[in-house]
Amino acid sequence: MNGYTIPTPLLWVFAGIFGFLAITTLIFQVLSWKKPTPLLQEMLLRTRSWWFMAAGIALVVMAPPIVGTIIIGYVCFVALREMFSISGFREADRPAMFFAYFAIPVQFYLAYQQNLEVFYYFIPLVMSLSMAFILVLTGSTESIGRSMALTITMLLLTAYLLSHIVLLYNMDIPGYHIGGGGLIIFLVALTGFNDVFQFFWGKLLGKHKILPTVSPNKTWEGFIGGIFSTAGLALGLRFLTPFSIEASAIVGLAIGIMGFGGDVMISAIKRDLRLKDTDDLIPGHGGAMDRLDSILVTAPVFYHLLTFFIPS
Repeated sequence: MNGYTIPTPLLWVFAGIFGFLAITTLIFQVLSWKKPTPLLQEMLLRTRSWWFMAAGIALVVMAPPIVGTIIIGYVCFVALREMFSISGFREADRPAMFFAYFAIPVQFYLAYQQNLEVFYYFIPLVMSLSMAFILVLTGSTESIGRSMALTITMLLLTAYLLSHIVLLYNMDIPGYHIGGGGLIIFLVALTGFNDVFQFFWGKLLGKHKILPTVSPNKTWEGFIGGIFSTAGLALGLRFLTPFSIEASAIVGLAIGIMGFGGDVMISAIKRDLRLKDTDDLIPGHGGAMDRLDSILVTAPVFYHLLTFFIPS
């Protein structure tokens, strides 16, 4: 492994995660044996899916960075394929869609190598112009503007935004020894629990709808309670980061707000397409994009806040 070692704080974090999953699975299993109900069966299904997702996150965080980069790149490929499959593209769009997949290894290679200058413009400039030109070469002009907009938007939503996670691996932060794994688990934990917190506070106190036509179950109470709870969690997990107390709180609030933004953005797209989920890849959880909706937005925001508060 070229001398790669796993920092002790990460081992403790994942010991807690897998211990919690083991206890939760045991409780749901015992309850389902005593009195099976559809709700318990659904919770067991979801818990089993969380085992696979937690194992994937553990690999991304604790394996050597090249392994994590490949895994995130593959997840990005699955997400892009989902978005292309549900978006109603024309037959003439297939060459441009096929070409878009080649952007993934290039973008993730640039991220892994920390080639920031090319990383920032490769998809927004090179790929957007290239795919537009390919669409023109097909000779099919009906709805071509929609295709030009959609192909690059889907690539930005998946490959460009998600690849910011890989930038966290090789950041040079003086005096910070946990490394990229600590930053990634901090980001993933805050993004994931933000959804849970907003759901919990919405169920407990929610009365005022925030976006009833986009996501009817979301309320102002859930949103506000969620972002402040996420800020509290950021303070609790600050040991995984180089942040000060003040920076941790600000980052937690930002992830809470932007996580909500990513969630409702993908919800709006699914509502437009009259879909409940983007796919059925993960039992009980939907498709890759149903799980990635928040982190697509929080990842670049977290990275740029990190570079603001902790300049390398």
